[in-house]
Amino acid sequence: MKLVVLESPLAGDFARNIRYARLCALDCIRRGEGVYASHLLMTQFLDDADSEERKAGMEAGFAWAAHGDLVAVYEDLGISNGMKMGMDNAVTRGQPIEIRRLPADLMAKLDVGPASSTEGIDR
Repeated sequence: MKLVVLESPLAGDFARNIRYARLCALDCIRRGEGVYASHLLMTQFLDDADSEERKAGMEAGFAWAAHGDLVAVYEDLGISNGMKMGMDNAVTRGQPIEIRRLPADLMAKLDVGPASSTEGIDR
């Protein structure tokens, strides 16, 4: 199983971007990949609006990302500055980067369901 580091936007429409990242992670799982999404994990206990906590979270995410086989960048909603940093970090490590878009069936679910759970994602 390939270990995949997920890059997707988080800032801006936070609730929508959380739903989007979850759908991207589901796409990775459907591809038979082991997915790691540090931006979903770290924001469970770090404040992304606090620059020191954001930096600490990004550094921790990069440390784990070093073990990935590739970085999957989901571009349907654009590429944020944080995603660019993740891509730059992958280039520095020599990791392959794959630009992806969600398949239509998953993209159609973006505006469905709450961001607080997987309900509404309907696999």
